Amino acid sequence: MALKGPRKTVLQLVGVVVLMGGLSWASVPFYDWFCRVTGFGGVTGVASTGSDTILDQTIKVRFDGSKERGMPWEFKPVQREMEVRLGETGLAFYEAYNPTDRPVAGQASYNVAPYQAGGFFSKIDCFCFTEQVLQPGERVQMPVTFYVDPEIIDDRDAKYVHTITLSYTFHEIDLPEGYAALDTGGNTGAGATTN
Repeated sequence: MALKGPRKTVLQLVGVVVLMGGLSWASVPFYDWFCRVTGFGGVTGVASTGSDTILDQTIKVRFDGSKERGMPWEFKPVQREMEVRLGETGLAFYEAYNPTDRPVAGQASYNVAPYQAGGFFSKIDCFCFTEQVLQPGERVQMPVTFYVDPEIIDDRDAKYVHTITLSYTFHEIDLPEGYAALDTGGNTGAGATTN
């Protein structure tokens, strides 16, 4: 039985709505995967160990820190910039301070500029991999261990990059369940996670 007239139109419209909904749902994970694979949009790589190759050529890495509106912490890089050899493991620290009278949880998002360098900037360990909880008045230094992949010199666009900026923005998030229970009971509990 072939559909005709209004029923056919309604079925086609429902099909278009379902297709558009599915495409919009899939676009976020697809875009995230695309950025991680290509480094597009300043997304960095993640490595379990440092580079096997270290070149004599150096690159300057600048560090930037900001907070989302309403985030009560103070947050800044300890060192504004450093020069590292390509492939050399670098270690930088960011400092966070909770001036409030309550525990505050935060999660850092990050970006690398210029965008074409993102795929060559690899983090070995970073405070941004996990949520951070700072107790009232607590100040911590949080490390990020990284290297710039020597293959950057073979990329037709990235080989002209001489300075990379690593930026973090901290966002306030809900306290983890254990901290929330301690906070409502008046007990401040354990210190912050500093991975």
